[in-house]
Amino acid sequence: MAPLDIAPRNTGLDEALADARERYTAARPNSAAAHVRAKAVMPGGNTRTTLFYTPFPTAMAGGEGCHLTDIDGHRYLDLCGEYTAGLFGHSDPRIIAALEAAIARGLSLASVGEREAQFAEILCARFPSVERIRFTNSGTEANLMAIAAARGFTGREGILAMQGGYHGGVLTFVTGANPVNAPFPVTLAPYNDIDGTLSVIREKAGTLAAILLEPMMGSGGCIPATRDFLAALRAAATEHNIVLIFDEVMTSRHTLGGLQKLHGITPDLTTLGKYVAGGMSFGAFGGRADIMAMYEPGRLTHAGTFNNNVLSMSAGITAMGDIFDDSAAEALRARGDALRDALNATCAKHGASMQFTGIGSMIQPHFRLGDIIRPYVPSPAEEGLRELFFLDMMSAGIYIARRGMVALSLPVGESESAQYVAAVDPFCAARKPLLKRE
Repeated sequence: MAPLDIAPRNTGLDEALADARERYTAARPNSAAAHVRAKAVMPGGNTRTTLFYTPFPTAMAGGEGCHLTDIDGHRYLDLCGEYTAGLFGHSDPRIIAALEAAIARGLSLASVGEREAQFAEILCARFPSVERIRFTNSGTEANLMAIAAARGFTGREGILAMQGGYHGGVLTFVTGANPVNAPFPVTLAPYNDIDGTLSVIREKAGTLAAILLEPMMGSGGCIPATRDFLAALRAAATEHNIVLIFDEVMTSRHTLGGLQKLHGITPDLTTLGKYVAGGMSFGAFGGRADIMAMYEPGRLTHAGTFNNNVLSMSAGITAMGDIFDDSAAEALRARGDALRDALNATCAKHGASMQFTGIGSMIQPHFRLGDIIRPYVPSPAEEGLRELFFLDMMSAGIYIARRGMVALSLPVGESESAQYVAAVDPFCAARKPLLKRE
C-alpha cells in the first residue's frame, strides 16, 4: 500500500475519523463482504473477540516472513506479530520442516512421546523458576492450572491480581469484574504501587493462595513493572506463604529466561504460551518441584487431549532448542529498544502528546504525556486517536494490533523498523492539530 500521504488539516477528531474510516472501507470491499457472510454464522462475525474492530476487520489471505496479504490484495508489514505469538514470522523453513516431519509420523497418537520430555527439558533449562513443567493448549489454560496448583498447595482459595491485568479470556481484569471470568475469589491491587499492594496483601494474607501478575503488562499497555515492585511482591509472598506466579506468556521473549531472569527475581510458578511452540497452539505452567508435585498421579488431575500434541511438541523443540537462543533473544530486545527510542524521538520532534512504552520487542503507543506506570481508562479523545492511528497505519501498509500494540517478529530487521518510523513521522505531522501538547 502507498505511504501515508494525508495533508495536515485543522480538522476535528470526529471528522478525521470519519474520513479515515471511509478510506479504509473503500479500499477493502472483499473484507467487507467477508464480514457480512461471517456475521450470518458467527456472533460478531468472528470467533476471537480481539480481532474484531470497526468498520470491519481486514481479512488476511496469507503471510510470508514478516509480511501479510489481505483478500483485497494489499500487502502489509506485519508488526502485530500475532500479539507476541508470531515471534518466528509466517514461514520459517526450519519450523515448517519440523511440522512436516511430525505430520509424516502420524497425528493424535494418544500416548506420551519422547519429544514431550525433550521439550520440557529445554524449557526447564531456560527459566530460573521452572524445575518441573506441564503443557496446556493456551496461556489462559496455563494460568488456570497454575492457580489450581497454588490453591491445592496452600489450602487457600483467594487470588491477588492487578487492576487492569489480563491473563486470558477468563482471567481478565481490564474493567474489573467480568461475567466471563472463572469464579475465583479475586482481589485487585494497583500495579507498581508497593505500599498499596503490600497493604492489600497484609489484609488478605490468610486467604490468598497466589499473587498473579505479568512482570510487564502486555494487553494492559506494555507497562513494565519496576524491579522494586517485583522484589516487594517476592518478599511478601515468601513472608505469608503465598505462591508468586509470573505470567510470562508474553514477556518470556525478552531474554533466554524471561523477565524473571532479566530482573533476577524468581517466582514460585511461571506461565508460558504464545510463541513458545513456534506458532502452534501452546501453553505451559511450571515452577517449584514441591508445588508442581500437586499434579503427581493421585492428586490434582490435569487433562487435555492436545496438551502434548505432536505438532506443538515438534515445532517447540525446533523453535526453542534451535532458533530462539540467547543471542537471538538479546538481539531482538536490542532492536525493539532502538525502535521505541526512535519512535519517541519522532513524537518529541513534532511536539506530539504521544509516547511509546514497553520493553524490547513489545511496544505500545499512548496518547498522553508523563510517566505511565499502571493501566488507565483512556479518555474518549485518546480512544479516538488510538483508532485513528490504527487506520492511518493500515493506510500506510503497516499492520498493528487495533489497540496499537506492536510485537516484533524475528524477521523484522532494521529496514522494517525504519519503515514503521517513516509511517509514524507523517502521522504526527498530519495529525498535529489533534496531538498538541497541553
